[in-house]
Amino acid sequence: MAAPFDPTIFGIVNVTRDSFSDGGRYLEPAAAIAHGERLRAAGADVVDVGAESTHPDAEDVAAAEEIRRLEPVVRALLAGGATVSVDTVKPAVMRAMAALGVQWLNCVHGFRSPGALEAAAAAPAPVRFVVMFSRSDGPRAERRAAATDRLLDELHAFCAERIAAFAAVGIARERLVFDPGMGFFLGAGAAPSLLVLHHLGALRRHGVPLLVSVSRKSFLGELTGRPVAERGPATLAAELWALRHGAAAVRTHDPAALRAAWAVERAIAEAP
Repeated sequence: MAAPFDPTIFGIVNVTRDSFSDGGRYLEPAAAIAHGERLRAAGADVVDVGAESTHPDAEDVAAAEEIRRLEPVVRALLAGGATVSVDTVKPAVMRAMAALGVQWLNCVHGFRSPGALEAAAAAPAPVRFVVMFSRSDGPRAERRAAATDRLLDELHAFCAERIAAFAAVGIARERLVFDPGMGFFLGAGAAPSLLVLHHLGALRRHGVPLLVSVSRKSFLGELTGRPVAERGPATLAAELWALRHGAAAVRTHDPAALRAAWAVERAIAEAP
């Protein structure tokens, strides 16, 4: 294995009522801001803030409500010096958050919703984009079985198509990061996520960095039999695998654990 590099760690702040792991805990601005600052102190390079959950049973949140939830949190985190990503599928939210000065926009639907690419193109040039693959028909994950025999081909086609689509609106691939999707975004059961993780390195051929977001997801529960609150060790194992096999970034609930584990990897790799 090559010597460990310095990954980019995205810490998760869910300003939602119904996120699968911590819904309601950070719905109030003060709680969300404090959590974002804790994540930074724990080693997160980027604070990824979302105001609409995307798991299969989540409620719909109107764009105006999403902006209302996000604005005080994003303003405060930016004022405190944080690098902020906003997780949204809505063009109106993308435009509003770019106007506030966020450095990243993260879309679980790959900026495929009507108007999303145009909103990305309107963002200032320093803004970068996390472009996520999903087999779902819409922006929410779907609890349905999905075959794995063509999954890798679908992922490669998605990467090539999205690079071309962003280029067509004037956004170079250097501003993109690909998230191959995990859990229900790939299909029910552990098999799709395990397949993508096993072959993660092959996606680097598109010349775009990879971000992996496996934190506490249901496929880890299937593999271990552990409830959401007890999936920390399984999460860390999957995150370390991803970093060893092609990921440049990880989106996680627990940046401190990942920082510590990766420091040990680095020490072992660099030992004489």
